[in-house]
Amino acid sequence: MRCPFCAHPDTQVIETRDSDEGDSVRRRRKCGSCDKRFTTYERAEIELPAIVKRDGRRTDYERSKLKSSLMLALRKRPVPAESLEQAIEAIEARLRQSGDKEVPSTQLGEWVMKELRKLDKVAYVRFASVYRSFDDVSEFVAAIKESGKKARDGE
Repeated sequence: MRCPFCAHPDTQVIETRDSDEGDSVRRRRKCGSCDKRFTTYERAEIELPAIVKRDGRRTDYERSKLKSSLMLALRKRPVPAESLEQAIEAIEARLRQSGDKEVPSTQLGEWVMKELRKLDKVAYVRFASVYRSFDDVSEFVAAIKESGKKARDGE
């Protein structure tokens, strides 16, 4: 693997660990040239279902799109990067477990909101406001109340 800092092709694996879920391997590496350290994740490449958009278009699932959406909702929020990765892995596990060849984007959005609700209530409301296209303040208030109620109910 090339070093992301200096592009030197010689990097050494210092430490290897399985993830808690056992579906990926985390490797700490050190560059043989610049001595900088970095982390890589290795996971089995499994074909995930296509995503069916609201207008009927079908697109391939893209982890990077999911991650950027979550990061936008979590912007300036005190959520560790590891928690973000765990949320993405949980969503991808649901995609795999669905067993479907296609999943509606609405279902994917609901799974995202469920994970955001667990991570950070503000991020949940941010995402829900865009995802559900709130038209007025009363819809914001309803989403905040829903988030608080589900937190009290242990969801």
